[in-house]
Amino acid sequence: MIRIFLSLFLAISLLGCKNSQLTLTQIEGHQLPITDSIQANQDILDYVAPYRKRIDEEMGAVLAYAPLSLSKKDGPYNTAIGNMMADAVFELSNPVFNKRTGKNIDAVLLNHGGIRSTLNAGDVTMRSAFDIMPFENSIVVVEITSNQANEMFAYLKSGTAHPISNMQLVLNENDELKTATINGKPVEHGKTYFIATNDYLQQGGDRMTFLSEPKSMEVLDYKIRNVLVDYFKEQDTIAPVRDNRFIKE
Repeated sequence: MIRIFLSLFLAISLLGCKNSQLTLTQIEGHQLPITDSIQANQDILDYVAPYRKRIDEEMGAVLAYAPLSLSKKDGPYNTAIGNMMADAVFELSNPVFNKRTGKNIDAVLLNHGGIRSTLNAGDVTMRSAFDIMPFENSIVVVEITSNQANEMFAYLKSGTAHPISNMQLVLNENDELKTATINGKPVEHGKTYFIATNDYLQQGGDRMTFLSEPKSMEVLDYKIRNVLVDYFKEQDTIAPVRDNRFIKE
């Protein structure tokens, strides 16, 4: 009898050690469309109602006033809304950078595609800032070489109205760079420049690879959306203009 039990125990053990032969042969999925035909759950609506009310109040808070609507499609090379964003970043992030490093930002470069909405005429609210910049992009200051600065200008001469501040590009009639300056001066060989940008571009976004390998980098922990909010709070009227920071003669 003992031999029988031992034999059964060994057989069960061997079977348990056998590798599973189960394999995945098919995956099925079904689309569940979300339409107005889906009945709302009143319990959920009631639960979120006070939170929605609080958010709507905060987002609707009036920060400033815009006499005219501003769009990133308003013109070639530079736009009023892009100039506003770049100037706001320069004005509000430089004190932070200076306090931490004792140095100053030389210029600002953002991306045209990062402007996600028009700033409509009328009251400028917290929601306006979220509409223009819905992403979580933060400001970083990169120290780039003179060669990288020249690469930056070569990239920018394509004519896209990327927001810039404290630098100038002038194209001739053949779309070639006639002049390119930072702080009002041509790029000096061997000099480095501190450029404020966003973390997406610093990582090579929009093919701006000249920002991806800086000599040094300072992360300011300051979201561009928060810069806009702070800028709007400081201004009574938002009325930026197109200027000569990037033009074609």
